[in-house]
Amino acid sequence: MDTSESSTTEPGAATDAAAPPRRGWRRWAMDTRPLGIPAYRRLWTSTIVTAVGSQLTAVAVPKQIYDVTHSSAWVGYASLAGLVPMVAFALWGGAVADTVDRRKLLLVTNTGIAVTSLLFWAQAVTGTGSVVVLMVLLACQQAFFGLNSPARNASIARLVPAEQLPAANALGSTVMQTGLVAGPLLAGVLIPVIGLPELYLIDAVALCVTVWAVFRLPALPPLGEPGARRAGMREIAAGFRYISRHKVLLLSFLADIVAMVLGMPRALFPQLAAQTYHSYGEGLALGVLFAGIPVGAVLGGLFSGVFSRARRHGWMVIWAVVGWGVAVAGFGLSRDLWVALAFLAAAGVADMVSMVFRGAILLSAATDEMRGRMQGVFTVVVAGGPRLADVLHGTAGASFGPRAAVAGGGALVVVVMLALAATVPALRRYRI
Repeated sequence: MDTSESSTTEPGAATDAAAPPRRGWRRWAMDTRPLGIPAYRRLWTSTIVTAVGSQLTAVAVPKQIYDVTHSSAWVGYASLAGLVPMVAFALWGGAVADTVDRRKLLLVTNTGIAVTSLLFWAQAVTGTGSVVVLMVLLACQQAFFGLNSPARNASIARLVPAEQLPAANALGSTVMQTGLVAGPLLAGVLIPVIGLPELYLIDAVALCVTVWAVFRLPALPPLGEPGARRAGMREIAAGFRYISRHKVLLLSFLADIVAMVLGMPRALFPQLAAQTYHSYGEGLALGVLFAGIPVGAVLGGLFSGVFSRARRHGWMVIWAVVGWGVAVAGFGLSRDLWVALAFLAAAGVADMVSMVFRGAILLSAATDEMRGRMQGVFTVVVAGGPRLADVLHGTAGASFGPRAAVAGGGALVVVVMLALAATVPALRRYRI
């Protein structure tokens, strides 16, 4: 690891068991060493269930709002109603996660998310039909998620050794990406069979599995000197100052912002499906475009043994973001749907690599007392970047055409990322 920003083994952290080198095809397959640690295995297993269950609610809420209002504008307003509390509580939740036992915080927040899912089910069963109720519940659920996510992600570094952080991130990211593919498909199949209320109920039951898994985790109190810690605006500001002083952390955030804001083309998928790929059938084209990146990310996770043992984490992030930009530019220049799918899948693989190593850098380069706040900012960046991209690409697509906007965005990602890597060496130098 770079000597200027190194991490050491912490009290309570798992120790790395010696493992024989993997041979043949196993070198390419997903690195499953973290699953040998019981605490991490419980947390990861619960994620398998909730990754799909959460997507059922993610489909059910906008569907119910549209059924009530018959307006896509209200669906957009609901998304904003969920984004604002999620951002606010993620920043605060990161500070809270640095002051309390993270296991207890996870128990409280996962229980809160489960209760909101039950309330979604109750309002759907009773036929309330109130958009206000739906938006309030969505805001509450996203606030609990904002509190939960930093604590959950920051806990991983206390459960697995530093050498296995990329593998642990690959395992978790693969499950979440699989949920993004399987969850909406399952929701589409189940809605006409069992209806919307039962989707909420399935999610609530799945969350009970998560609560039980968290209950069985070891205690995760703050490390260092015992004493009262606060989680106010001063502590949140201290987190941002910490990022500004540690360039490798700052660049890890900037890398994601560059990739997502300049290069996420999803806002243009409907227009491309209608204008460029309409000969394949607009519905089929739209489904293929939306599935391309998640499918590539899942494939990248399944073969993460290729990269998860790399030690030059900074270079892995740089080349992953550059690869994302090249793939997005190739997608923008494609006129054949299946060629476009191949480029989107390649972008998904690059995105998986970037997620794995950016997450590993945040967990290994930051001290434990700051990890919660780093993960809070990470949550905001991951959630906010694609939404900013929707505005930017939608505007550029209307002005220059969708294909030019996508290709230009991908090219900008390559140029900006290489410029950052060349001018600020901290990310290039970072390794474990």
